[in-house]
Amino acid sequence: MDKAQEQQQIMEVCRRFDLKGEYRYYEQLNSGHINTTYCVYFFRDGEIKDYILQRVNTYVFKDPYSVMENISSVTEYIRAKIKATGISAKRFVLHYSKTPDGAYYTLLPDGGFWRCCRYIDGSISPEDTNDLFLIEQSGKAFGEFQMYLADYPMESLNIVIPHFHNTIRRFDALRTAVKENLAGRLNEVKDLLEGFYALEEIATYPYRLQQQGVLPLRVTHNDTKTSNVLFDAETHERLSVIDLDTVMPGLVAFDFGDAIRMAAATTPKEDEPDLARVAVDMEKFEAFTRGFVNEVKGAITQAEMDSLAYGALAITTELGTRFLADYLDGDKYFRVHYPDQNLARAKRHLVLAQDMLKRLDDMRAVVKKYSG
Repeated sequence: MDKAQEQQQIMEVCRRFDLKGEYRYYEQLNSGHINTTYCVYFFRDGEIKDYILQRVNTYVFKDPYSVMENISSVTEYIRAKIKATGISAKRFVLHYSKTPDGAYYTLLPDGGFWRCCRYIDGSISPEDTNDLFLIEQSGKAFGEFQMYLADYPMESLNIVIPHFHNTIRRFDALRTAVKENLAGRLNEVKDLLEGFYALEEIATYPYRLQQQGVLPLRVTHNDTKTSNVLFDAETHERLSVIDLDTVMPGLVAFDFGDAIRMAAATTPKEDEPDLARVAVDMEKFEAFTRGFVNEVKGAITQAEMDSLAYGALAITTELGTRFLADYLDGDKYFRVHYPDQNLARAKRHLVLAQDMLKRLDDMRAVVKKYSG
């Protein structure tokens, strides 16, 4: 698609969501692996109004209608919780636009599934950061997200990706990718495979606890990167959690762990080529843990609190197996910007998971320090 066709498509989406004002321009946002995201700018009432448009990846999200049903329900639930405190929810939760017929999405003739939400003014969403205050604020944001939805009717949520954090099945999927070797890349990754298989027992530990009834399911975000939090551009205080495609029942440990694999790494670059630089930064780990645990303590069980550090190791390993399986399959799931990016991502996650295993007792001690 050339630039003129892309702009024509974006203008049609804007028309369908009945966005008011004089259209000025758009830009594509390159963060994220899955959906295609644009920011569009309109001039209205003497100022620029920004909106976020996304084309949902229907290869990943087979039922995008269920995705939007979850998102609209959860955001409206959080909005009501915030407004009940007497403050405006405008900057603290996403607000999705409706089409004139009341839908939170629109379909283009080529099959594209689109949605639109208002841009939260004065916000930033750093792709990676070494700022300990911002890392702690991201922990608070995801902890608050848990608290806002603690009494949400979890059974009403759609399962948009079945077995999303089923670490047992993720290892099975890796073995299938190895067996099929669709892209003919198996000989390149045999040492990497041995490293992941060595972590399998401890990486599947939290999921097995859930199967045994030790860890309860809760409403979870399931993609808790710091870049999925909006912060105030001036104060760096948390505003809103974003990217809610994977909100489903899950484990608190997995939301905690998914954030740690990025926020608490010495280098947050997901495809860091210099593996000697990859490790857990315990200062960052403590900052996120302090923010998260202080929000959820007293509201989750002791078993859940004890599982948090294990969740970091489990999700880091799981993501590594997913990147590796996708590399073996020919890069079908995660968007790549160069040929071996999924391989680089897998290597980085294996090294980070191995360091987490060495530091597991230290991570558990930090959780205990703040959980009381």
